[in-house]
This record gives sequence, C-alpha cells and structure tokens, in this order.
Amino acid sequence: MRGKQFLMHGGLPVEEWFIGQAKVFREAEAKKIVKEAFHHAPTIQDIVTPYYNQVKGQDDLTKKQFLDMNLWLVGDILLKADKMSMAHSLEVRVPFLDKQVMAIASKIPASYRINETETKHAMRLAARKALPEASAARKKIGFPVPIRNWIREERFYRQIKTYFTSAEAEEFFSIEDIMQLLNDHYEGKANNGRKIWTIFTFLIWHKRYFQLDSEPVAAEKPVSVGAAS
Repeated sequence: MRGKQFLMHGGLPVEEWFIGQAKVFREAEAKKIVKEAFHHAPTIQDIVTPYYNQVKGQDDLTKKQFLDMNLWLVGDILLKADKMSMAHSLEVRVPFLDKQVMAIASKIPASYRINETETKHAMRLAARKALPEASAARKKIGFPVPIRNWIREERFYRQIKTYFTSAEAEEFFSIEDIMQLLNDHYEGKANNGRKIWTIFTFLIWHKRYFQLDSEPVAAEKPVSVGAAS
C-alpha cells in the first residue's frame, strides 16, 4: 500500500521508528538471514536510546539530526571518507564540521533548517547574498555509485554468488535467504542493492582478516566505493 509507512510513522514518536541514515535491513529481516547464534546482539532500540535520551524535549528534527551526527557521521560516512582519502594520499577537509560553525548551527531554529519548500533554509538564504539563484536553490548532489546496476551484470553477480554460497557465508547466514536477495535483484524483481552490498563487503572483510590461509582478495574485489546507490 503506497504511503503505508508514512501513515504508520505519523502515529508514533520519532524515537520508535527513526534509526538513522545507515538503515539497511529491518530488524526482523536481519534476524531472518543470520544464524540463530547471532540473534542476541543489541537491538536497534538498545543502540539509539542513549542518544535520544540526550535530546529529550527537543523537536523531532533535532532528535533525528543528533542521532545521525552520533551514529551515521562518525561510524559510517566520515569513516569511509577518511579511510578512502588516506588510502590515496589525500587530505580531506570538512568545513561544515568546524566547531564554531557547528556551535552556530546548533542554535538555528528547526524552521530555518528545513521548511515546507526547501532544505538547508538558513544556508540558502546566506548563499543568495553571494551566489546566483540557480546555485543557491540547487538540490543536494551526493556521490552515488550504481551498485544496484553493477550487481545485475553477470560477472559481478557470479562473483558475489561465489561469496554468498561459500562455507564462510554459511557460518553466519542462511544461504537460501541471502541467495534469494541476490537472485531477486539480479532478475529485476526487487532492489536489494544495499542489502547485498552490506553482506558482500562483510564477507570480504571476514575473508581478509580472519581467514589467514586465504588468498589476498584485493585483485578480485570490485571498485571500492564510499556510498551505496
């Protein structure tokens, strides 16, 4: 049903449904694909509640941003940028994370961060004083990589399938369930790109660092990326 999730979320407090930008699997779905021995990890609520407790009484937008700043930025997107840039001898700067900029940004009312017509409202107001309207009003442009399309190419499908049907994969996952994700995506029945990529990179990581007698995987892995499409 189109709009079902919107209606469901609209009736719940943000603490019960927003878990951040890095969400890939629903909790029940994750449990379904991993072996029972791994069903006792911390729950989503165990992870997010300490952060929500620090912003009690704040508006929902502030709560969501606080959660992403403490989980997604630190443990995901900034981590990737730092590792990939250092791997290629690049020095990356993040000016919007300057302490003074962050201190000022934290005081901006929610209505100046996002409103009915645009995101980053305060920044766009400032940009309009120095930039053309087309630039000030331009939509955010990320760094997407067409992983979902690559996985539908036979050579990458076969490479991922080799990992998904390996003895190492069977140690952690239900082979039947993860192959269903892969096959449904390959056949165009679903867009499971991020789910497949998450499992695949975990298996590559495990092979590299825990299978000491295995061959190096650097030559066989696809292009490294910093963001999933």
